[in-house]
Amino acid sequence: MDYTPTNPTPLSPSDYSGVSQAASDLRSHTADDMTDFAATQPQTVKAAAVEKAQNFRSYAGEKAASIKQEAGVKLQQGKEKAKELHITAEDYVRENPTKAVLSAVGVGVIIGLILRR
Repeated sequence: MDYTPTNPTPLSPSDYSGVSQAASDLRSHTADDMTDFAATQPQTVKAAAVEKAQNFRSYAGEKAASIKQEAGVKLQQGKEKAKELHITAEDYVRENPTKAVLSAVGVGVIIGLILRR
């Protein structure tokens, strides 16, 4: 089936000018929208970058504080362990003074021989 209009209306030159005006308005409106969009994009990108930087800074600060706290705990544990070893060594030397002196002399002789070569 072919479609043929029953009462075709020819377009007048004034109809063409209306279409031309509408197309021109659409082009200028779109150009204005694009200009506005392009003007706001750097601000939007900058705001997003600033937000990301602030988030990263706070995350890094939290992580650094956590690591600092853990390091402080480990340092304290190390100090306690060193004190325990010192006390144990002192007790051993007091209980076995001859063994301790002979061991120290033996270690000194071995180190002297190694350094002499």
